[in-house]
Amino acid sequence: MIDNEILMNPNELVQFLKKPAREFTRADIISFIEAKGIEMINFRYVAEDGKLKTLNFVMSNRKHLENLLSEGERVDGSSLFSFVGAGSSDLYVIPRYRTAFVNPFTEKPALDMLCSFYDFEGKPLESAPENILKKAYNQFMAKSGMGIKALGELEYYVKSIEDDLYPMIDQKGYHQTMPFAKFEDLRIEALDLCAKAGCKIKYGHSEVGCFTKEGDNYEQHEIEFLPTDVDFAVEQIIITKWILRMLGYEHGVEISFAPKITVGKAGNGLHIHMLLEKDGKNIMLENGEISNMARRMIAGILDLSGSLTAFGNNIPTSYLRLVPHQEAPTNICWGDRNRSVLVRVPLGWSGTGNMVKHANPMEESEVDFSGSRQTIEFRAPDGSADLYLLVAGLVIAVQHGLEMENGLEYANNLYISGNLFTEKNKAFREKLRSLPASCWESAENLERQRSFYEKDGVFPPGLIDSIVAKLKSFDDKDLSERLYGKKDELAELVNRHLHCG
Repeated sequence: MIDNEILMNPNELVQFLKKPAREFTRADIISFIEAKGIEMINFRYVAEDGKLKTLNFVMSNRKHLENLLSEGERVDGSSLFSFVGAGSSDLYVIPRYRTAFVNPFTEKPALDMLCSFYDFEGKPLESAPENILKKAYNQFMAKSGMGIKALGELEYYVKSIEDDLYPMIDQKGYHQTMPFAKFEDLRIEALDLCAKAGCKIKYGHSEVGCFTKEGDNYEQHEIEFLPTDVDFAVEQIIITKWILRMLGYEHGVEISFAPKITVGKAGNGLHIHMLLEKDGKNIMLENGEISNMARRMIAGILDLSGSLTAFGNNIPTSYLRLVPHQEAPTNICWGDRNRSVLVRVPLGWSGTGNMVKHANPMEESEVDFSGSRQTIEFRAPDGSADLYLLVAGLVIAVQHGLEMENGLEYANNLYISGNLFTEKNKAFREKLRSLPASCWESAENLERQRSFYEKDGVFPPGLIDSIVAKLKSFDDKDLSERLYGKKDELAELVNRHLHCG
């Protein structure tokens, strides 16, 4: 019987090797390269700016290929990370076989792989973002005996020349279809290429944001992923951002993940969903309600949320998105199915009955509803996020919540039913702490809470220092007030950060 992870899997390597990607070996990669006539290898890795970097290789012989896959290559770490000094800057990059995929854009057949960083002693680079996530998660599993699955919701704008045919209504683009949503075809092409690259796609659709400005159309879309291991949850977002930008370049349009394109229009978020597992089973629900374990999880995220923005909201325009009444959080609280809160508990198919039977009266097969699909959603991050550090920070926050003595009480006190911004909830709203309003405030929050991240050597102190310095270098305290009414200055700021992350 063919494993469910192989049946219908669009990744060409999985189909050829008849095994899931996590089981790929060096021999498997070589076998695929030889059978498929692969002529080039591309090493890919994420540097401090959050963008995918590339090192290209042309194979000269089999021994060259074997050495490359076994030993990796040297790179200049000081040009990739500010915390790596030029005096001792050489780093090794080693490919992770499970990330291999066929490059869909090159003329010569090429195989791409994501890489890990190692220092001069062959040890994982302490400050490498992917290594920090690995350390955080390994410690979480060792301490809690549980696992975490995660997924992202990646929003982006397509900027093109204005098209008057079948215009969309301003800020009414949610789930529109062609011909109103002009770039549905680009999104569908991206979904196909991302799946072939190994990404676990849930769906894609057009989003709320759509508007015209100075002869250009701006059209917002979203791609959401399926829950997976925390490291792969990050990697598939990184690969998808690269694929979308490549497709945008081929189509002659700009793709932007920037948190804010212009004032008064929907910004781009990058919401992160998470769930707890015990023995492979989702434990977010208990008797149809959010479990105490999930509430503790929420408590930890809320308690560290101010400093989590230092990893998830990295540029000044991040804080132009975090404003009231635009489905972006401003206050530290949580609720059910509520888009005005920081942590949202979305619908999770609990207690819904057999809806498919009602919709399809002739359906006779029984559906097993015993498994839970419940997640919680952290709504602050945006496309500027350092994804490895953000998810590492969230893992640490979850562990913090599990260890908080008053975790349940803390979570219960910050729960809100219904829309936060109604008159009925005014008194509750006025008691809440606010999220940082600038990179400067975010840095101050990280300085206050840095001990949580540095505990057990997960985040090196020098890296925290570097993040604080970078955020404060924007000098954006009270930026919203300074830019009020200054359209030209605001436009310049948005353009400067249009291609963040």
